[in-house]
Parts: sequence; structure tokens; C-alpha cells
Amino acid sequence: MQFEEGPPGTRMPLPRPSIDTGMGLERIAAILQGKHDNYDIDTFRALILASAELTGQDPDGPFKTSHRVIADHLRSTSFLMADGVLPSNEGRGYVLRRIMRRAMRHATMMGAKEPLMHRLVPALIRQMGAAYPELGRAETLIADTLLLEETRFKHLLERGLHLLAEETGRLGDKQALPGPVAFKLYDTYGFPLDLTQDALREQGRSVDLAGFEAAMQEQRTRARAAWAGSGDAATEQVWFETKERVGATEFLGYSTESAEGEILALVLNGVGASAAAAGTDVAVVLNQTPFYAESGGQVGDTGTISGPDGLVITVTDTQKKLGDLFVHLGRVEAGVAKVGTAVVATVDHARRSAIRAHHSATHLLHEALRRKLGTHVQQKGSLNAPDRLRFDVSQPRPITADELHWVETEVNARIRENSEVTTRLMTPDAAVELGAMALFGEKYGDEVRVVAMGEADGNKPAWSIELCGGTHVRRTGDIGYFRIVGETAVAAGVRRIEAVTGASAEALVLETQARLNDVAGALRAAPAEVADRIAALLEDRRKLQAQVGELQKKLATGGGAAAAEEVNGVMLSARNLGEVPAKDLKGLADAIGKQQGSGVVALVSTAEGKASIVVAVSADLTGRISAVDLVRAASAAVGGKGGGGRPDLAQAGGPDGDKADEALAAVRAALG
Repeated sequence: MQFEEGPPGTRMPLPRPSIDTGMGLERIAAILQGKHDNYDIDTFRALILASAELTGQDPDGPFKTSHRVIADHLRSTSFLMADGVLPSNEGRGYVLRRIMRRAMRHATMMGAKEPLMHRLVPALIRQMGAAYPELGRAETLIADTLLLEETRFKHLLERGLHLLAEETGRLGDKQALPGPVAFKLYDTYGFPLDLTQDALREQGRSVDLAGFEAAMQEQRTRARAAWAGSGDAATEQVWFETKERVGATEFLGYSTESAEGEILALVLNGVGASAAAAGTDVAVVLNQTPFYAESGGQVGDTGTISGPDGLVITVTDTQKKLGDLFVHLGRVEAGVAKVGTAVVATVDHARRSAIRAHHSATHLLHEALRRKLGTHVQQKGSLNAPDRLRFDVSQPRPITADELHWVETEVNARIRENSEVTTRLMTPDAAVELGAMALFGEKYGDEVRVVAMGEADGNKPAWSIELCGGTHVRRTGDIGYFRIVGETAVAAGVRRIEAVTGASAEALVLETQARLNDVAGALRAAPAEVADRIAALLEDRRKLQAQVGELQKKLATGGGAAAAEEVNGVMLSARNLGEVPAKDLKGLADAIGKQQGSGVVALVSTAEGKASIVVAVSADLTGRISAVDLVRAASAAVGGKGGGGRPDLAQAGGPDGDKADEALAAVRAALG
């Protein structure tokens, strides 16, 4: 931006070169479409009109700004999720959640009673899906995540606005909200500061930000004072000093599990040392090592470091410090470890093999999940240990049993192929062009390691291709067998799958079969008949429970009005029903009340050792007798606190079931 282009061959120097005009795509579109506002161009206008249609609010009326906020934030949040970002409480996920919630608050301001944002996703895809096909591929993820977040946010908003209204009711006209109050809303009730500010802005109020920051700092100070840390933070300084002195560790573990090396540094109790005697816990840094240091979800290797004069160090873990400094944590079992000693480092082969099997299985699992659920599935965390694997993925809803069965079957099919697992070094761009899956947000260097496994599939040279720095099996058949153990939620939009492979999977199958045999023996049935026998037993139990319930009801209501007593001119049916389930008390009180007519019914259940109380008052007496007052008196007798309900029916409870009779006596006393 240096010249103004004139007639052919002429250029006039700009008076102020290199000044950004800000002429982005949307401003150019506004000029071409004859608009004076970016929000009036076709793509934005379509979203604004969709918002107006769903809320019933004029797109150019008093809520004009709200429609614009929703349209703008719908775009930004959808693109973020299509790129793999999901709402969370930290990092980019926190930024996404704040953007979402601002739009959702504006939807609430316009009177939207039900979640709105997810219903606008189709309108966005109609406008921009052709140019950005990733939006269409991630449509389900985007819509489901927006629905989940907005449903949760509505509960948070209702509670926060109620508390905010209580606090502002105590303030003078236009008086700022005290910082400690805003911090309490944020810290105790989860109501973000920006939402507090938005809500107050409508009232012409502000927040005492200095007071808020002071309260925040006070909490941090208390947290630091209460922290009884392990000293790890203090010892980190030693690794900076070590790294400056000895440099990076060379990793040899892709091709070997045993290698010679030299002890470059020893650390004892967080302090550098020149030697470590037998019986000493020590951290060892070598110039090169076959030990894999924990990273990328794969746990660190264990094994031994041996040297001259009987030196033996048992390595119990390997950690990575400052990116490329491998630290072997262990204990000197014999001899004396000295800086400068030549040693042999040997990895525990059986443990490493089990870890490799689980790590390779996560690659097959990841690809199978994407093929079954959609390309929105992306890795959000993993653990590859010798006895199990844990794999977290972006997925807005639970994965069904049928879907898990399909995934498990597909992974085992790839294992049975026994195809070669290959690794190649290439540039990140070349790897992605090859079809490798890169993890969003991960930083990659000039050269990456590409792991491919499974037979070629379509245009891809292998079934699964990922960027990965971990260790893997040589052929998929080395994994042995893959078995999913469970599937759970770990965060909003994130599901966790736990699984086992190889010997761990075989052990699980054997254990499961043994338990099935035990159950079959107890039922005196063949294992194949267990499900039918259990279903029959559950049906029998249901019928028996129904019979018991009827008998308890007859027993409890037996005697009707004849079992009532007169207290201060009021008929009272007061009964300790023992182990009758608490959920049945209201129905029994209603039945007894109908038999009795005018009067009061007080029932106590002592199921599971706790007291549950229900008091019913006939309609003709509620003007002078309240069931709530009576049940509170009864609750106090059994160690409870309060109780609630209506004047004609109330309930309460207490921890002391042994005082059921005292509770009934309290009702009598309250009537007298």
C-alpha cells in the first residue's frame, strides 16, 4: 500500500503509505450490494431474518442489536466447533463458551423460552456451507453442542439473574454493584463477570471492577497459603539448569529397547549431585536412551540401567522435561551411580509391548469412531498404559451399544488383517496431503512422524494415518484382541472410551465368563439361559412387590375412622408404618383421609433407618390447621430441619427413625 494507481503507467505516491484500510470481504460485499452496514449484506441478513422468525421480534425493531449479536456469534461459534474447538472452562474452549453465552443471553432478552441457537444452524449452512463444507460435515456436532450448552446456560442464567436482582434491590439508584458481590456471583454460583456487566448495563449500572479484582486476588492468596504442595514446582528450576548444561536427550527407542549411554546428570531430592549410593531414589539423565518419556498419552517406560562395579538402577518411570530432556526416575539398587559413567539402559520389553499394543489400538479406534459417528469426532485426550487404554473424543451425545459394537468389530477386523504398521518422517503439509489426521491445536515442528496402519482404503494408502510420536506395534496383528470396557461422559461434548487389548483383553473375557458361570450356577441354568431366567425373576419380583404394596396399604388403612383418636376436637389418624416405603406415604394418607373424612392424618415411615413423615389435613380444617406446621413439629422430633408442602398436604424427614413415635406425639401436641 504505497501508490494510487492512475492512468496506465502512472502511479501517485500515497501521502501515508502502509495504512490498512480495513477493506475486508464483508465491507467489499457491502459496497457491491449498495449497503452502508456489514450486517445488511445478504449472508448476515439471512441469519438475522431467521433469528427474527424464530423469536417473533422485528429484525429492525428494538431488538435489532440482539439479532446482530446472535447472527455474528452463531457464525463464530460454528466455525470454531467445525475446527475442533469445544466449550470448556479454559483456553480457547472458554472463549468459545463466552461467545456462545453472550448470544444465548440476547436470545433470552428477546423472550426465547426454549433453546434457540441450534435451530439457526441450518440457516447458517445454507448461507456458507457451499464455500465451507466443514460446516456441513460438523452440522450434528454444532447443533447438539449448542443445544446442550444453551439448556445448561438457561438454568445458570435464571439462578444468576435472580441472585443479581436480590443484590441490586439493596443498592441505591445507579449505584455500582460492589466488587465482592460480583465475585461471589462468579465464584460461588458460576455467573460470569461479563454476564453480570451485561445485565447491569440495562439498568444503567456498572460493576466495581477494582473490588472484583481485589476479591479475586484475595482468593488466590488464600489458595496459595492453603496449598501444601509436593515441592515439584521448586525442583523444576534444576531441570532448566541441567538442560543448559547437558542439552537434549537423543531418543533411540523407536528401533531398539536396549542401548549404551552415559550418565550426564543426577538429581537427588530436587538438587543436582555427582553421585548416588545404593538405596537412594534418583533422577538420571543420559545422553541417549531407548526409554520412552511420558507424552502424547503414552506412559513412560520402566526397566533398568546397569553399569560397572555392579551398578544397577531400577527405573520406575520416565518423564520428559522442557520438551526434550528425558529423566529416568528410579532407585539405585546396587553399586554407586556417578556422573560420567558409561551404562546400558534396557527397557522392560513385556511392558513396552503391552503399551505399544494399546497405543496402536487407539489409532484404529479413532478411525473407526470417525467412520461410524462422523468426521466431527476428534481426539481430546488419551492414556496408553500396559493394562488399558483410555480415549476421549469430541462427541455431543452418548455412543450407543450398537455403535460401540460396530466400532469394536471394525477394530478387530483391522487387527486380523495383520497389516504392516509403517512410520515415515515428512513435513506437516505433506503429511496432511497424504491424508494424515493432525490434532487441532497441537504444535508440530518442521518434520513430523506419520504412523499408518491397516490396508489401503480408497484414495488413502492405509486405513488409519495419523501424526504421532509414540511407539507402535510392527503389525496390527501384534495387538492381539481389542475389547471395549465402557463409555462415559467426561465433559460437555466429550465422551470417554475405555478398552483393553492383548493379554488384558483375554483376562477380561475369562473373568467375565467366570462370573457368568457363577451366576448360571446360582440360577441352576446354563449360561445361555441366564438372561431369560433373570428376566423371569425380575417379573416375579415386580408382582410380589405389587402384592406387598397392596397388603401394606390394607394394613395401613385397616380400621379407618375407628382407628382415629380425637385431639382437641379434631380426629387424628397417627400411625407408625415401619418399613413401608416413603414414596407410598402420600397415597396412604389420601386413602386414610377418604375413609376418615374430616380430620388430620399423620404417617411416619422408618424405611432404611430414616424417618419420612407425611401429614394431610382435610379441606374443611385448612383454615385453622396447616399441614406444614404439623409436619415441621414432627420433623424436629426426628432430627430433621423444617419441611414443606401445602396447608392440606406436607412432608418432611429426619435422620432418626427410632423416634417415629415421638414425631407422632409432636403432631398430637401441636393439635392440642
